[in-house]
Amino acid sequence: MPVLTCDHVSIRYKVGDFRNIGLKETIIRKLKGSYHVEEFWADRDITFSLERGDMLGIIGTNGAGKSTLLKAVAGIMSPSKGIVEHEGNISALLELASGFDPDLSIRRNAYLRGAMLGYTREFMDEKYEEILDFAELRAFEDLSFKQLSTGMQSRLAFSIASLVQPDILILDEVLSVGDGAFAEKSAAKMQEILDSGATTILVSHSLDQVRELCNKVLWLHQGRQIDLGETEAVCDRYQAFLHGEIEI
Repeated sequence: MPVLTCDHVSIRYKVGDFRNIGLKETIIRKLKGSYHVEEFWADRDITFSLERGDMLGIIGTNGAGKSTLLKAVAGIMSPSKGIVEHEGNISALLELASGFDPDLSIRRNAYLRGAMLGYTREFMDEKYEEILDFAELRAFEDLSFKQLSTGMQSRLAFSIASLVQPDILILDEVLSVGDGAFAEKSAAKMQEILDSGATTILVSHSLDQVRELCNKVLWLHQGRQIDLGETEAVCDRYQAFLHGEIEI
């Protein structure tokens, strides 16, 4: 039985005058008939289902609608059309730097982020040293979060998030953080989570990561679902598209 189903999911944004004018001017323009609003569909009719233990890779060029779709799956936003249904708990790591205080130390930020993810103080006491070592930040423990490089911040966020054992795990470009050695370690950690039976969705621009980790792939382009299927077949077709060998 599927643990996650997206059924013809479409997500619409409205853009126009209301972004730049106040309420009074908005009302006046509506009365005059000069109010201008455009609709932008970030995703249209996206349909797929995942079973327990599946790892779905979502690929596509920038602006394909990948991150927007993840927000709908995670429950951060509601689809304009279609349905998202899931069984069990979802953990989503979408924006690595969110949930941190730039002026607090690594330790305090780790506990803060852990609390936001629902971890208890006792759990964080037990796991803090493990977080520090995995993120390779022991030598920087006394620095504030804002003094860390973007890669270091991402490593800390990933290390905290990967402590959980969710039913569904959603990752947006988090395996590409840090240097090559940390990327390999992150991939190994994801494989461990996958082996535990978690259903995982990974957005990545690295086809090598997708080929190595995922058993299914969804290809999006300009909000449309181009292909869904076995990893090698979809990745091969996408790579041919990038090289200009095929058109869609």
